[in-house]
Amino acid sequence: MGFLKEFKEFAIKGNVVDLAVAVIIGGAFGKIVASFVKDIVMPPIGVLLGGVEFTDLAIVLKESSVGPAGEELGPVLLTYGIFIQNVVDFVIIAFVIFMAVKAINKMKKKEEAAPAPAPPAPPKSEVLLEEIRDLLKKG
Repeated sequence: MGFLKEFKEFAIKGNVVDLAVAVIIGGAFGKIVASFVKDIVMPPIGVLLGGVEFTDLAIVLKESSVGPAGEELGPVLLTYGIFIQNVVDFVIIAFVIFMAVKAINKMKKKEEAAPAPAPPAPPKSEVLLEEIRDLLKKG
């Protein structure tokens, strides 16, 4: 029973829950960025390069052929256009994460730089009592 209790404490800890939320949001963000790159960024770049569709860019390593059993085998392709698109996805995601971490670090520095408020001065009666105590210790 101790194992289940320990696992429950681990699973409920804030860090684990935060990580789960981050993974879910990260997956959704990755899809948004992939769509942004595929549907918004790459088409204008393709038009500027003469109407190129990046997902169609490939080098044919082996043409289509017919297998020994008579089935048609597709061509073997090196699809570098999809790779370029994925690199653009990565660069955008990495930039956004960099900016988020930079903003978080800036907020942390502001928190650390804020000086702690000075403790309030003791009441005058307390100061006088301390002086009397010190005088009695000397005498």
